[in-house]
Amino acid sequence: MALDTAKETDTMKTGVPSARRRRGALMVFAAAVMLALSGCKGGDLVSYDLPAKSARYTFEARTNDVSTVWHYTSATATEDDAPKLSPCMGEVVGGNEAACRPEPLIFLRYDFDLALDNTVKAGEAHEITVVGYYQERLSALPKVTSLKAETTFDGGRTWRAATTKATGKNTFTTTVKNPRRDQAAKGVGLRISATDSQGNTVRQTIPMAYTLR
Repeated sequence: MALDTAKETDTMKTGVPSARRRRGALMVFAAAVMLALSGCKGGDLVSYDLPAKSARYTFEARTNDVSTVWHYTSATATEDDAPKLSPCMGEVVGGNEAACRPEPLIFLRYDFDLALDNTVKAGEAHEITVVGYYQERLSALPKVTSLKAETTFDGGRTWRAATTKATGKNTFTTTVKNPRRDQAAKGVGLRISATDSQGNTVRQTIPMAYTLR
């Protein structure tokens, strides 16, 4: 997909998150956004042409109604950014040996602390753990410095802030005050916004994170 190189910020919309940037214009995208939820690895590979210079980008993905929007600064790759054990896509399929590197996207991993039936008790405060992490082999890892959580009980028509606190490295706990079951017939939705020490951001919306019992 060709991008308008005259703009400092471009927007990419697709169903997969970015994985690598190649010096000289190739970016490789790997896996699906659901890996941010499950921690799974793998998926389809898609390549995009990007300007070689560093720039600010917006990247959007949607999988199974979960939408994610990243704003991040892409840096120029160096030879040290692509170890032989993890070759660039161009080396595998096209003979292009230019350096590539992972993009500094903030991924989110959740521990919803669900019961065996995948539900949470209605009418009580419930804690959710959210961990920010990055792709493997990204050098000079940023630190997730802030995280904001919002909840919805009406399918996304209205959102309300949830209390959040840092509990470890790139780890946060948010407390959701669950309503009565009849007040959240569509379940509890979650929207997370995080920022790291390099100014990269992510905003992930899960329309139905869990149901109440």
